[in-house]
Amino acid sequence: MPALSILDLVPVPEGGTPREALQRSLRLAQAAERLGYTRFWVAEHHNMPGIASAATAVVIGYLAAGTRSIRLGAGGIMLPNHSPLVIAEQFGTLESLYPGRIDLGLGRAPGTDGVTVQALRRDPRMAEYFPDDVQELQALFGPVQPGQRVQAVPGAGLDVPLWILGSSLYGAQLAAALGLPYAFASHFAPDALDDALRVYRERYRPSARHPRPHAMIGVNVVVADTDAEARRLFTSAQQSYALLHRGQRGLQRPPVDDIEAFWTPAEKQLASRMLAVSVVGSPATVRAGLARLLARTRADELMVVGSVFDFDARLRSFELLAAVGRELGAAPGTASAA
Repeated sequence: MPALSILDLVPVPEGGTPREALQRSLRLAQAAERLGYTRFWVAEHHNMPGIASAATAVVIGYLAAGTRSIRLGAGGIMLPNHSPLVIAEQFGTLESLYPGRIDLGLGRAPGTDGVTVQALRRDPRMAEYFPDDVQELQALFGPVQPGQRVQAVPGAGLDVPLWILGSSLYGAQLAAALGLPYAFASHFAPDALDDALRVYRERYRPSARHPRPHAMIGVNVVVADTDAEARRLFTSAQQSYALLHRGQRGLQRPPVDDIEAFWTPAEKQLASRMLAVSVVGSPATVRAGLARLLARTRADELMVVGSVFDFDARLRSFELLAAVGRELGAAPGTASAA
């Protein structure tokens, strides 16, 4: 069983506030540390009322201050929204404050819509320079070279671990060419999962830090005492993706007893396709589902998303999942720092 990690979208539920969502994120990170999860990541999203992690580096600092050992990071920073120097300074600061605990996953998408990209004062064409920006960031984290006029302070010489994130063959090819670990966003964009993993492994060029490829995949997991209760909890995620079809981005919704009464056939088709890499059910059901997924993908690490409305039920889901991982032979904390 590969290592288990958590991607927390810092959801803002109906009736809640971003402050409360951030406080719950810290509680979840503390629980993840206690339960033996390897990493706890948050992601950059903008102009989304239901996600409170837009200031991603700030959130990571908050989580790091309230934990002791779990690796924390960005899954990810949308690099076209920023200059590599600013990101090197931000994550160099985090690494200086919390040495050996910070990961930096890098994405090529803006993490928002076109109007918000304009509000960010970024040119949409910046995505074309993503490979160059990644390599510039690598250089800024490396040792200062003779005659180097621009340095990240802090950041230079800290060698913060970088990951390439993606949902297509593009990211797989780039991660392979640069000899970096790769995280595939199959928790919401699963169509190219198998092809991307194949390309990444076949084309991987060993690097000094990463002699072997390391593939992480995103998976939606909800665990409850019974299959029926887990499926009910999962309807919060299903509603969110159905609402995308309606052009609505709102707060996280509570579960419903009958999801079929909520969505149209077209919405069901869209949501089901986006959520295809999901394992939902009792511990026994989830154990079998994860075993099948791992046999198919041979993933080195699972990055779990658990979008459950009620925080206590969400925490319970991750507790049950940790137990499932132990039964499958997971060894928390043994994954490479990458």
